[in-house]
Parts: sequence; structure tokens; C-alpha cells
Amino acid sequence: MPDLTIVHLYPDLLRTYGDRGNILALKRRAEWRGIDTEVVSVTRGEQLPSRCQIVFLGGGSDRIQQAIGPDLLPRGRQLSDLTDSGTVVVGVCGGYQMLGRHYRAVDGSVIEGLGLMDARTEAGDKRIIGRIRACVRRDGLATSLIGFENHAGRTWLGPGAEPLARVENGGGNNGTDGTEGAVHGRIIGTYLHGPVLPLNPALADWVLRLALGRDELAPLGDDPERLARSAWPKPKRRAR
Repeated sequence: MPDLTIVHLYPDLLRTYGDRGNILALKRRAEWRGIDTEVVSVTRGEQLPSRCQIVFLGGGSDRIQQAIGPDLLPRGRQLSDLTDSGTVVVGVCGGYQMLGRHYRAVDGSVIEGLGLMDARTEAGDKRIIGRIRACVRRDGLATSLIGFENHAGRTWLGPGAEPLARVENGGGNNGTDGTEGAVHGRIIGTYLHGPVLPLNPALADWVLRLALGRDELAPLGDDPERLARSAWPKPKRRAR
């Protein structure tokens, strides 16, 4: 049995902006440390494994979210039980939205979410598009997150969820309150594409530490990651 099992949920459908790169980043960063890692792909009609440490959902359009809804929603109880037993669930963009209570589209139709995260999403008139930088300061993770956002949804967090980060440049959850992403127990959501984890190794390692129940991981060089991050635009100074 591997030390780390990562479930990639709907890899054939939730794959916007190279989200598979997030799976590769987690797998490689674990294996470089000698951690035996297995990736299990699960799509419509297939069973989730009874034991895994990470479940990942990538991004997808409204149409794709509607298509997977009948298959995804019945998995809610098992996903909740998995997180109670220590599994970390990560959702990016469309996957993030589906972890919440609902997504209300422009036409007023409602796509029901899993309700695993205290968040709701309402479609806006214009898309939030562009590079984003956000600051994380939480237990075990202190870094700047960088990535690319492209979403029409405006996500609003309820009292049961905390923002993952605070926006320095970009729109974040809704373009209004300065929040980006969310953390609800062992459930993590973000709008950052790029994909997000190769660009943000500290975030990838934080997910691995949570999933493996470790306070520390062996350090890695991360020279390519530092080079990529150094090219990212710096935050603009706000006018006083």
C-alpha cells in the first residue's frame, strides 16, 4: 500500500488551464522525498477508493459542472467521511465552486454543490480575468500565492469558512472583499490556475503535510520555482 494516495476526480472533464499539473506537482514533490505515491483517476460511474489522503477537483465550465452534478453530489457523504478521517480535499475554480453550497448561473439556474464548504457562488456580469497575487498568513503556511484567474462566479464565504489568502493584486473570490479561496477544516479551495501548485511550492507542501500528518517535510531546492515566481508582477502600491 502506498504512503500517499491522490485521487484525481473527473480528470477527463475538470481540466481547465492545465490543472493536471497540480497532480504532477503533488506526486513529484512527494516522490522526491522518498514517499511512495499513487494517483487514482476517478470519473463518472467509478468508485472512490475507501482510503486516500488527497482528493483533487480541477476547473470546468458551467456546462461541465452541470454534467458531473448527478455523479458528484451522491459522493458528498463519502467525501465528508473521508475528510473526517484525515483526507484533504482541494478544489480549483469550478471544483472550488462545487465544494460550496451552490452556484447560481447568469440565467438564474442553480447548480447544487456538495455543501462541504460554507460558501456560495453567484455569476457576475463580467469575468474576473488576469494575473493575481495573494498573501497567506496562517498556521504552517506563510507565503505569497501567484496564479491566473478567469472566472465569472463571485464566491462569498459564510462564517464556517476562512479565506485562504488576502488579495494584493487581482480580483480573488468576488472582486470586492479582498479574499481569495477558502479553507474549511481539511477542505481547500482557490481560483488560482497556472496550474497553482507548481507555481506555489509552499502551498503544495502544506497540502502534503496536512495529508500525511507531518509537521515538516525534507527541504527541496525549488530553483525553477523561484525563477518562475521572480518573473511575476509585484503588487502595485495603493494610492493613499
